[in-house]
Amino acid sequence: MSAPAAQQPRKPRGPYAKTKATRQRILDAALQVFAESGFRSGSLREISEKVGLSDAGLLHHYPTKAALLEAVLRHRDDVALRDFNIDLEDPRAVVQSFLDITERNMNQPGVVELYCTLSAEATTPDHPAHEFFTERYEWVRGLVVGAFERLAAAGSLNDGVDPRSAGIQLISLMDGLQVQWLLDRSALDMTVEVKRYLDGLARTPFIDPRRR
Repeated sequence: MSAPAAQQPRKPRGPYAKTKATRQRILDAALQVFAESGFRSGSLREISEKVGLSDAGLLHHYPTKAALLEAVLRHRDDVALRDFNIDLEDPRAVVQSFLDITERNMNQPGVVELYCTLSAEATTPDHPAHEFFTERYEWVRGLVVGAFERLAAAGSLNDGVDPRSAGIQLISLMDGLQVQWLLDRSALDMTVEVKRYLDGLARTPFIDPRRR
């Protein structure tokens, strides 16, 4: 049932709508450029050309490359939630999404490099992305630990599995695998390793993203 007309959100109009649409196009283009070329090789000029803006026009929306990189990371999370259509109320779907995202990451080395490099640099409190990563880790920990807690309450986890430790270890595993994979992509298969870890926790195996 739709909401009453008076309560339906109004679509933005005028300059605000145009600005929002332009920023969306910038983020889509930046995500593509960084995924294909990496954040060092991917230039602001290449992004601005994809969007059809001048360099000055791009900098009007994102005055520094650091600001754009942070916005791209936020956009990356939004795209994952949208594309995988994650049901946050379904704990198994939440955990499965980490496996699905791992598989996607293997096809986006530039974005993985961006994430790994910035997250390491952002451990310094004065880094422009420090607050973003602090808040993101807090949110992701809460999401996955909460999912494991609900799975444990439903009897879906193996005996002896601690939900909090399992969640923290999953995040650590994914981040650590990404670094090893970037250094030598032939050394490991991130999807295989994450699935093996998750299947060791649950009574029912998770779905292999490659067999959907």
